[in-house]
Amino acid sequence: MNIQSLSFRLFISAGFVLTAFFALVAFVLEQGFRESTEQGLKETLQVHLYSLLAVAEMTDAGKMKMPRSLREPRFSNPSSGLYAAINQTDNILIWRSASAIGIDLSPSLPLKPGELIFVKDNNKRFVLHYSIIWENKKGIENHYVFTVAEDESFVIHQVGRFRVTLRTWLFFIGALLVLIQFFVLRWSLKPLRIIVNDLEDIEAGKKTRLNGQYPIELKGLAGNLNALISSERAHLERYRNTLSDLAHSLKTPLAILRGCIETSVVNKETVEEQISRMNDIVEYQLQKAAAKGQKKLAGKVDIAEIIDKIILSLEKVYSDKNIVFSFTHNDSFFMYGEAGDVYEIAGNLLDNAAKWCDQQVQISLVRLKKEKSAKFSLLLQIEDDGPGIPEAKLVEILQRGVRADEHMQGHGIGMAVVSELTALLGGQLSASTSETLGGMKWQVYLP
Repeated sequence: MNIQSLSFRLFISAGFVLTAFFALVAFVLEQGFRESTEQGLKETLQVHLYSLLAVAEMTDAGKMKMPRSLREPRFSNPSSGLYAAINQTDNILIWRSASAIGIDLSPSLPLKPGELIFVKDNNKRFVLHYSIIWENKKGIENHYVFTVAEDESFVIHQVGRFRVTLRTWLFFIGALLVLIQFFVLRWSLKPLRIIVNDLEDIEAGKKTRLNGQYPIELKGLAGNLNALISSERAHLERYRNTLSDLAHSLKTPLAILRGCIETSVVNKETVEEQISRMNDIVEYQLQKAAAKGQKKLAGKVDIAEIIDKIILSLEKVYSDKNIVFSFTHNDSFFMYGEAGDVYEIAGNLLDNAAKWCDQQVQISLVRLKKEKSAKFSLLLQIEDDGPGIPEAKLVEILQRGVRADEHMQGHGIGMAVVSELTALLGGQLSASTSETLGGMKWQVYLP
């Protein structure tokens, strides 16, 4: 597994989280078990204490008397770990078990009658003190403190056994969870690996787009990548077409220039004219190639503002025709796309309208009603009062290199560019005869 991969990072992160979790669980459970063991020891010592009280007797002389052997044999074995003792006021030792010889079990603080205290002394023993008032037959009261104690080794041994068992189980459970987490991560990240493999297939030419079954979270990513791939391929295709158009367009000027230099006298005006024409061709083709046709990854552009600028330019170009441009729109019309694409679409349509019209060109921008099933939201409509185009030729002029009138100057690619860019923007182009002006009516539906 590559240390730079997302799977490795998630796996290591999950491993750290599980390790911290199990360490915390082990600490909490050990502390809980220790407290439970100490509480159990207290209850056991309390039982021993009550057994001592049961066998203790008071003599007629007012002295405490204990039997030689007790029910618990550990009290009779030295260093057995279980000890017992009886002290009177001022820590005067009255009796102690055989196991407690040489051990001081007196309480460090005075106790009130009836008080029961469970403590851990400085010698690492758990001690239970019980203070009572004992009245003999003569009515004389004596204050005694009964004490039982157990070495800490009992608790340590119990906690140690629990710790080994707990850590063994936690280790195997943790290893099992890490293994499960590994397979869960593999399964969860499988869609990402599928997308990577699909992208590699696209790079190798085996696929043209991401068409796998992806989770909802990745469908947006796949859609944007498909849009980017389609856009870049269309851009590449447009560059190829532009280079082809450029090469074709330059053939005639180059042939004329070659003819000029082969003559004895060079016609300077012809040379300058052809050079100027070649410069215009190159500039036009470069501008056309720059149009990207992107929609989802671009910013917003105001179509109305762009059309106003185009109209101003065309009024200067066709000033001799005195064309009346009529532009109808209510407010700003924004769409996602490149300004160059809008210039290409509207510029070619308006230029054709101005070239073929008699005197009038009408432009309108309409905001379409929003409906759930509606695919488009904007309509750009351009009409002119020219002769129009025969219906049989409408399909042909949208092909590259075909002109409506072969005798007119032009490259025959303007309407093809309009059709291509409109499709790339997710729009639709339609043509018909204008009912009001009688010439062509072009309608561009845009998202």
